Order: sequence, then C-alpha cells, then structure tokens
Amino acid sequence: MDSLDRVLARHAVSRPDQLAYVCDGRRVTFGELHAASDTWARALHTYGLGVGARVAYLGKDSVDFVVLLYACAKAGVVLVPVNWRLAPAERTYLLNHSEAELLFIEAEFIDPEDRTPVADRPLPRVVLPSTPQEDDSAQPKDAVLLEHWLRNAPDMTGGTRAHRSGADTPVVQMYTSGTTGFPKGVVLAHRSFFAVREALDRSGLDWIDWRPDDVSLVCAPASHIGGLWWTVQGVNAGVTSLAMRVFGSREAVELMEGYGVTTMCLAPAMLTMLLREPERSDATFRRLRKVVYGGSPIPEVLLRRCMETMDCAFVQIYGLTETGNTAVCLPPADHLRDTALLQAAGRPYPGVGLKIVDDDGAELPAGEVGEVCVRSPAQMVEYWRAPDATDETVVDGWVRTGDAGYLDEDGYLYISDRFKDMIIRAGENIFPAEIEGALAAHPAVADCAVVGIPDERWGEAVLAFVVPGAGAAPSPRELRTFLRERIADYKVPTAFRVVEDLPRSAIGKVLRRTLRAPFWAGRSRHVN
Repeated sequence: MDSLDRVLARHAVSRPDQLAYVCDGRRVTFGELHAASDTWARALHTYGLGVGARVAYLGKDSVDFVVLLYACAKAGVVLVPVNWRLAPAERTYLLNHSEAELLFIEAEFIDPEDRTPVADRPLPRVVLPSTPQEDDSAQPKDAVLLEHWLRNAPDMTGGTRAHRSGADTPVVQMYTSGTTGFPKGVVLAHRSFFAVREALDRSGLDWIDWRPDDVSLVCAPASHIGGLWWTVQGVNAGVTSLAMRVFGSREAVELMEGYGVTTMCLAPAMLTMLLREPERSDATFRRLRKVVYGGSPIPEVLLRRCMETMDCAFVQIYGLTETGNTAVCLPPADHLRDTALLQAAGRPYPGVGLKIVDDDGAELPAGEVGEVCVRSPAQMVEYWRAPDATDETVVDGWVRTGDAGYLDEDGYLYISDRFKDMIIRAGENIFPAEIEGALAAHPAVADCAVVGIPDERWGEAVLAFVVPGAGAAPSPRELRTFLRERIADYKVPTAFRVVEDLPRSAIGKVLRRTLRAPFWAGRSRHVN
C-alpha cells in the first residue's frame, strides 16, 4: 500500500508544473509542494523532532497546512490539526493531551499581548502568516516566525533524512468532537487514505473516481476528517484541489465558475447554502460531474432538488473519524435506481465489513435496529493514550460506531440516528433524524432540528426547532397535521419553537446538544 510522501514524490516528477492546491489566492504546484515539504521536513528534524513526535497546527485551511502535512509524512512525524473554532481551554486540552512538541499557529490566533498560554507546559511555536499579505512582524515569546524557522534549516539538496513510511505508520491524529466527555485523539495511519481508493480500483467500481482533468473543491475544513481525507484524495489522484479558508457559498461559486470544478465533497447543509446562493448562475455547475456528500442525514427533498439543479452524479458516503472516514457508499447508480434507496447510507466498500448488533454484541437480522459496526482496512490505529477507550470502541476488530441503524435484505445500511440523540418517550425509541427528514419536506420549513426534553409523565417530550422559509412561519397545528401523514403519532413533536437559525459545527452538523442543554441543566442525567 502507498504512502502520502511517496505519492507526492511521484507526482513531482510526472507533473511538476501542474497546480496541486489553491487556497486564499495562493497556488502551489506538485513540484513546489514536494520541494517545500522537503524543506519543512528537514527543519522538523533539525529542531529535534523524531519519528512519532506530535506536531500541532492551529489555523484555518491554507497552503501552509498542506505543506506541513506532507512534511510530517516525510519526517515520520504525526500531525495534530486543532480546530480553530475551539475555545482557548479546549485548545489547551488538545495540545496537552496530544503531547505536541511544536505548534504551528497562524498569526490571527496569537494573543496580541501573549497573555494566554497555549499549553500547560512551554511549547515552542512557529508563527504562520494568516494571509499572504499580512505583516507578521510581532514575535511573541517562545515563538519564531516561519521564515526564521526555515532559514535555520540546512540546504535541502541532499533530500530529507531517510524515513520509510509503511501502511501502518501513523501520520495524523484527529480529535473527535467530544460530545460526551473529553475529546479523544484518533490515530490514523497512511492506509486510512489509500484503502478505499485501492479497493475500488481493484474491483473496477467508479463509486468515487478521479479523471486526469478533474478539478476538486474541498468544502469541509482540514481539521475535520472529511476535509482532510478529501484533500489527500485529490493529491493522491494528481488533480488540482481548491479550498477555502472557511466555507462560504459565494466563494464556492466563484471557485466553481473560475476553475471549472468537476467534483466536490461537502455536507448537506453546504448543499443547501449553494442552492440558495444569489450569485449562483447557469455556469456554476456546468462542468460538475460528481458530488460526494455526507456527514449528516440529508432530507430527500433536498437531495432531489440538488440532483435536478446540478444535473450530475451523486454519491453518499458514511463513516467516522475512527473508520478512517468513509466505509459505506451509496453510488451514483443507486441514486437513480430506486426511490427508497435515497434514504439509505449505502453498502460497504469491497473489503469492508458491516453488521448490526444488539446491546450484548449479538448480530441482528435484517430490518432490526441496533448499533452499526464496521470493520475496515482504513480504520484507526488507536485512541491516543487511551487503551481502555480503544478496547471499548474496537471489539474483535470491529469499530462500534455509536450509530443506530439497520440493514435491509440486500445489505443496504439505513442510519436511524446517534444513540446518544435517541429520545425515549413512554418506552418508545424515537430518532430525531426521522422527524427532521419529515419536517424538512414542509414547503415553509427552511431548516429544523429535533431534541428530547424532560417530561414528568412520559419521560421525554419531543421538541422541534423550526427555521421558517420566506413568508410567515407555519403554525404548530399546521406542522402537526403535516407530520401525522408521514410519521407515527407518538413521534410527532409536542412543541415547536420558531428560531432564526440553528447552531452548527464547522461542517454543518446541527449541534443538538447545544439546543438540548438548557432543558437538562441541573439534572444529574440527560435522560429521564
């Protein structure tokens, strides 16, 4: 199996002048990316970072991030992307837990007076410019500007110090969202970025394919497994990848029209933003041939609207950081073959195992809801410094996802929801995603989210947050009538709240825990 550094080295020889990555006005070719990451890799060794050391990056998507990623791969160092949206205390936890020995930090995240420690111990920092034009003359203590850091690295004419990466060599450490307890560091090896592609190639399947003239749009941030995985897939394929510092529908449209984007990977919420973007024109999707989407359930009405408007192939992917991103796929043909399949997550890639188990770990037959378990050649090495948590999640080689779902008779996976989001009302299990999907079909509902709140009689009640579309908000009575024709009566929300917008993560997932928290404040248990 290949490695990130070896693939880049081959592209630097075969296509040195081809654009590899574009972000915020900066452009880097494959030859330039290879040369720059060589220089950075030598600098990592010069500053005493050995194989297996952790190096953190705190910043938005940038050319510098991609250079650092490949420098780490060449040096045998593990890169720890830190979500810049985290609060200072959360960042500090990640830097301490990861045992990072060096932090690359963009200038905009440096405290002007350098009052806030980035970790509980001295942590050397390399300060990166936040934009190509920015003057970063200020130099906080325990920090060195990027240009000075590189200036002290020796000449690279001899190449980087010999390091041979294997399929199981760790290359990145991604932190989970930490919806329960502290975030865990998911250690991923080089194989996590090759296993799916190689399995598809061996089987002759075009579920996720690449063509020589492809131009790829990266919509999710690189601090999220979806954004990082898609970025690496583009480099692996030798095509041009476009990224944004932060996803914005207007900039996405500009990139799509300016570069002729042919393929992209994004979350359903981003698809909604693209469809509503007022600057979108007939030229926006002209060259688009394939859309890969995932990260959260997609309402069928949104998917159909996208398929009609974008007029290209659609691919749904399902997976977790722990599975190395995608493990299950609904390929283009299945989007056209059967209406019912539009609600499916898909079926496993070749070489990936999939089963549904009950609370005791026993496998369940088709049609019965239980916990989704995945066994994939791309799955994580471990949770960093957490053997007990690793053993709880990976059981006999199977990753227990925490997702509730079922398989149909043909082996297609249907995701009900996360178990932790499940509502139990009078003993009945209710999954918010099902209600949200039904609500989203109402023409006056622009967005929605469903949570469980305490109810003294039934244990939990169903509360729906509704973002209205243009015009007057629909009444609760109207919404209940609409839903009773689509879902069981006990699933219909007992209350509705009209809001202007919903809290979302960096990739567009609704943060149900944020909506739910005020109703459970002061209670020892968040189930009733």
